Amino acid sequence: MLRGQAELVFDADHLDRVVREGILKARTSLDIATADFKAMLVPTASGRRAKSIIDVFCHLAGKGVEIRLLHGGIPSRAVLQGLRRQLPGGVMIRRCPRLHAKAVIIDCGSMYLGSANLTGAGLGAKGRGKRNFEIGVWTHASALIDAVLEHFNALWEGRLCQSCRRHEVCPVPLEEPRLG
Repeated sequence: MLRGQAELVFDADHLDRVVREGILKARTSLDIATADFKAMLVPTASGRRAKSIIDVFCHLAGKGVEIRLLHGGIPSRAVLQGLRRQLPGGVMIRRCPRLHAKAVIIDCGSMYLGSANLTGAGLGAKGRGKRNFEIGVWTHASALIDAVLEHFNALWEGRLCQSCRRHEVCPVPLEEPRLG
């Protein structure tokens, strides 16, 4: 593992670094870009029953963490069912079909940038032999975080929609999930 401005994260290490040391410890904000958004069970360190990622988001939002999730695909049925049951204030979700980037920015001070989607197979929550082979970078480098956050904000705010040439797959720019 590299030390200093960035550390490499491989395969199952995503669970500890991105989820346990990142997402679960967010205090003010969590900005997530992911191509794929599926129901993910987050194992607890104590071995108690795993929580769904939707439950994790609800818990964080209840503590005042603002969560913005930008994804590219149609969420899995389990995610949509979870969102129908509970989508608290403080959790905002938008979809851009062209999005393929994967980034998790925690409190504007830590960031994961890599190949893993917000899924159990991507972030290492699946059992050995079922998780994806992933690689990414974990950093606290403010210049890099600021650049990725600026691009995330441009996508989130729709600043790239007008010049997009894929309107046939995105008739509603930055659509919110259909929960009805």
